[in-house]
Amino acid sequence: MNIVVGVKVVPDTAAQVRVEDGKVTWGEAPLVLNPWDEFAVEAALQAKEKFGGQVTVISMGDEAALEALRRALAMGCQQAIRIYDEPLAQADVLATAQVLSAAIRKLNPDLVIFGRQAIDGDTASTPAAVAQVLGWPFVGLVTAFRGFDEGSKTLEVVRTLDEAKQTLRVPLPAVLTIAKEFAEPRYPSFIGIRKASRAKIPVWNLAELGLEVHPPRVTWPEVMQPPQREVVCQFIEGETPREIARKLVDKLIEEKVL
Repeated sequence: MNIVVGVKVVPDTAAQVRVEDGKVTWGEAPLVLNPWDEFAVEAALQAKEKFGGQVTVISMGDEAALEALRRALAMGCQQAIRIYDEPLAQADVLATAQVLSAAIRKLNPDLVIFGRQAIDGDTASTPAAVAQVLGWPFVGLVTAFRGFDEGSKTLEVVRTLDEAKQTLRVPLPAVLTIAKEFAEPRYPSFIGIRKASRAKIPVWNLAELGLEVHPPRVTWPEVMQPPQREVVCQFIEGETPREIARKLVDKLIEEKVL
């Protein structure tokens, strides 16, 4: 089974976002593999181990994306590809989906796997958009692989619903997102880290993908920091619940809340 995993580099989860000169910045926070994408990489590696094949990891971005790609290689992916061109710096979800879809078609996989969402943009829309552009089935929040029928090219998966689990037979090729319940992502081995650090990762540009990306229709000319609000907590005490309730009502009336 030929598997492609889409990953993204994001600021560390401890980073504090702020606005400087009308633009959003994460400060000096280190960049890491998107935590949700670690589950996608783990799922792809388990599928390879269970059904055979290889795993290719792709990411769209400048050289910062190498951090995510090398992490995935260290975990066990066989090859990595970075996709970048100057016009892609301001790409929106639609442009990103078009570019990733072109790269996926070039790799001709049986299965494409994403994390459920990125922790920076947090839209959770790119995987579904990629499936739409490709015209392939899409299944979200997969928690297990049950089996693969090579004859009919179908993959049996389990996905989570609000109050139940659902088992589906998905015709391949298809696009999936992985929920954290799938499995705990493995830690890269020391040998894996060394090999990943030395790996030569090719870069595909728009010309190689046969694409021309247009500027996004919606842009943010400026971002402003909302004014800080001073919040003061006041604890209301009393001898009985009735007395506390009366004092609370009096305070709400005084503050013109009621």
